[in-house]
Amino acid sequence: MSLVPWFRWSETPHRLSPRSPAEMVLETLMMELAWQIKEAEKQHRERENEYRKIRTGVDYSWLASPPRSAYDLSPGERLQLEDACTKIHPSYCGPMILRFRQLIAEYDPEVHEVSQLFRSVLQEVLEKMKEEEAVRKLTKQWNTRPRGTLSLTTFRTRSRIFPFASDIRTISEDVERDIHPTPRVWSMPEFQMQKDQ
Repeated sequence: MSLVPWFRWSETPHRLSPRSPAEMVLETLMMELAWQIKEAEKQHRERENEYRKIRTGVDYSWLASPPRSAYDLSPGERLQLEDACTKIHPSYCGPMILRFRQLIAEYDPEVHEVSQLFRSVLQEVLEKMKEEEAVRKLTKQWNTRPRGTLSLTTFRTRSRIFPFASDIRTISEDVERDIHPTPRVWSMPEFQMQKDQ
């Protein structure tokens, strides 16, 4: 009896199917949220212990640790956040995490406020993505327009205006020629009615 079927280490291991970028962004962002929630819980417990020490004057933390109450997202809230995370482009993942950490450091939120901050950063990034996509589409439309059409950058009027070549006499012309006998308002051109003959 051959033992080769029993030993499979010589075969190349089956590669797992590669994850899509959306899955990696989702996993990264949700791990960041979970980590920040745990950190907020830890800080909350430390504050409670400090308060207890000040109030009672005795430190019993070495004797027994209080039961850890793990804050968890509701299933509905988790699904909403995961759905929003899948819409985030991979190039925005890093800046979003940095912005989220910045807000956490700035506000020092309670445990239940961490997910609200996360949601606000998600919405901020999604709005920024929409704005940039709109600009990209507009730029693409301008670049792919058919030749011969007018655009804002190449707009030229067909009739040209020459302010110094006019049939209407102005005061400045009269002063230069010194032929106008009556003084008038300088900014008004001279209008004459033709008399019927």
